[in-house]
Amino acid sequence: MEWEEAAQGFSAMGSEARLQVLRALIRAGDAGLTMGDLQERTGIAPSTLAHHMKFLAGAGVVAQEKQGRSTINRACFDKLEALAGFILSECCADQVSLSKCENEVET
Repeated sequence: MEWEEAAQGFSAMGSEARLQVLRALIRAGDAGLTMGDLQERTGIAPSTLAHHMKFLAGAGVVAQEKQGRSTINRACFDKLEALAGFILSECCADQVSLSKCENEVET
């Protein structure tokens, strides 16, 4: 994953409301939720919810699929896992282990 793509994904999740929406979609799993279901679960007004969905879908962390008159919204688990992997990929890389420090002090 490139820096720009990661920044866009994290930026899309950068508000409490969008995190609420994303969490509801993650809890729903592959079945997803309609906009009405999302509005009911989050308490976000329909026009505001549509605004937030635009950001999440634009960053690729949410997918939207038309089914008749409804739009089914789903979390994009692959993208979310890639974002988590990106941010954690170098976890503790600069950390010096305590045992290594102890060995160096003794010599």
